[in-house]
Amino acid sequence: MEHLIQIIDQIPIRHNIASHLMFLGIVQAYFLSILIFICSKRRSAIRIFGWSLLIQAIVCSDTYLCYTGLMKYTLHWNDSTEVLVLLIFPSIYFFAYALLERKPVSLTSHWIHFLLPAFYLFTQIGYFISPVEIKLNAYLDAYHKSIPMIEAPEGTNYGYQWIKDEFRWLILLSSVIYLSLIGRLLFKKRQLHKRTTRNVKLGKYAFARNTLVSFILLITVLFIIYIRYEDDAGDHYIVIFMTVMTFASAAFILSESRFFEHSWVADKYETLSAKSISFQEIEVSLHNDDMYLSTNLSLKSLADLLKVNANIVSKVINSETGLNFNDYINQKRIQVAKEKLLDDQFTHLTIEAIGQLVGFNSKSTFYTAFKKHVEISPTQFVKQNKA
Repeated sequence: MEHLIQIIDQIPIRHNIASHLMFLGIVQAYFLSILIFICSKRRSAIRIFGWSLLIQAIVCSDTYLCYTGLMKYTLHWNDSTEVLVLLIFPSIYFFAYALLERKPVSLTSHWIHFLLPAFYLFTQIGYFISPVEIKLNAYLDAYHKSIPMIEAPEGTNYGYQWIKDEFRWLILLSSVIYLSLIGRLLFKKRQLHKRTTRNVKLGKYAFARNTLVSFILLITVLFIIYIRYEDDAGDHYIVIFMTVMTFASAAFILSESRFFEHSWVADKYETLSAKSISFQEIEVSLHNDDMYLSTNLSLKSLADLLKVNANIVSKVINSETGLNFNDYINQKRIQVAKEKLLDDQFTHLTIEAIGQLVGFNSKSTFYTAFKKHVEISPTQFVKQNKA
């Protein structure tokens, strides 16, 4: 035991710019995750984002302790977060899935994504129950090769090492798999970005797209670090990169905050009715008797029907679709117009008449809306699809 203490005492404590940056990122990630848990709904996509941040914070805390040398005070926990590393990429995918598909993520429907972390956890049980000497040697081998290792207890079993040696490549494999899955999600939802209007600061598609870009950058950093450094010697660079991403997330949350909007201090918003509505209620009302095809439809008339303030209706639509009220309604009308333009039952009607049939008051507004949502004129659309 005395020799063990002497070895541990040789481990230096270091604090520098890199450690300070890591510390700032870790604190920020913990803070954001807690804030998200407090403020978000239980089954919302943002709650999954909070879990992802928390997992990253725990993993980065491990690296921080290793890099600074503070791990010598918690050696029993050395390499204890490796399983969580394999959950980082699935958690980011779950967030993108819930955000874009608007479907809940559950263990019963997404159990396959936990197979690799569960398998790795099973193979490392031998390491987790190993004596502290083994964990000290593992730490020294990764961060302080100049310090002599301690003799391992007799009969030590290293059966877990066969997959531990390949852990870095498991991380890269996981990252590539989930990069592909997020890319596929974005490909399916790419039309949403085309419909996003100027008054939307950053739509769900755009945020998911930026997440994918960050994902690609992270994989690039991982690959460079893994090629250049042996063991865990370069992991602090990965944590610094994740610190930058955490602050970017914080900047996004702040920029989207109502605190920065004039509406936060405007009296008319402070006196809004406490009653709220769901997006589903709006959809049902609009589709009752095809209300959305009426030329008399307006934001005010819809709000009056729902018996809520027009600003509430506008905000719910904007939050769910990324569109303002007019674009949201016109998108529905254009879809019906496309069907009627190709339907032989309506060939006797002019294009202008079909526009009026789906709720447009004039030919010009119909053509403008059609080109905005379909990117070609109604005439061109008919020619291309009836050729």
